[in-house]
Amino acid sequence: MSAAADGAQTHPHSHPQGQSKASTPRTVLPFDEKTWAHALQHGPRPAAYLFTTSYCSTCPAAFEVLHKAVQQRKDKPELNAVMMDVAGPQALRHAPHFKGMTQMYAFDGFEPAIRQAVDPAWPNVTPYLVLVDAKGQTQRVIGPPTPVMLKRWLAPA
Repeated sequence: MSAAADGAQTHPHSHPQGQSKASTPRTVLPFDEKTWAHALQHGPRPAAYLFTTSYCSTCPAAFEVLHKAVQQRKDKPELNAVMMDVAGPQALRHAPHFKGMTQMYAFDGFEPAIRQAVDPAWPNVTPYLVLVDAKGQTQRVIGPPTPVMLKRWLAPA
């Protein structure tokens, strides 16, 4: 053990590598009416955006379907959670429910206007999931994605 401890002391670079694994994000980015248009135009592809609330009991299970679908992939798409009803540190308290999440966002502004910007037909039900494929095409669903949706989402460009 002491040799390992000595090695750890002489190799300080080993610590950051351990932290670079898919860990829970420590920051929450603001999500407003302009964020969605920017994400669709300039964001990573493929990517998933799960819109959730602090009280959504089925949202973690829907996110788990996404996480399982990409676990074995070398080129993991971004898995994002967007909290609609809490921001900042309060939003981060819910981060452990979304294992494998790339980034957490929180609504910043007038919630109905932000929802309208994301999808005018969205009936304000969660989990609301938007999958952006490699070509930038979107699929939208309330609840977990189907296997057919996941296959289409993860297809090469």
